[in-house]
Amino acid sequence: MSKIEEKLFQDRYRVDAGRPHIRIKDAGLCRDCRNQQCTVCCPAGCYSREAGGQVALTTDGCLECGTCRIICDEHRNVEWEWPRGGFGILFKFG
Repeated sequence: MSKIEEKLFQDRYRVDAGRPHIRIKDAGLCRDCRNQQCTVCCPAGCYSREAGGQVALTTDGCLECGTCRIICDEHRNVEWEWPRGGFGILFKFG
């Protein structure tokens, strides 16, 4: 593991089952997106490319940094809000 992965491994994530704080508004827009920058820019790796150019989103482990909502400037296809209190990332060192 790299140093950043070792540090991230120490953090914990409380999943809010059935209430993800991030959502892709229209999956078709992601498929048509030229760059799919979210799949390479998300530091937690929550976005991935699937067969057929589809983008898959897994919110478990999200660092709540907001990179996805900034990087998706071409389509503004990410709906992002803070997780409910007590859920989301629990940083060990602050």
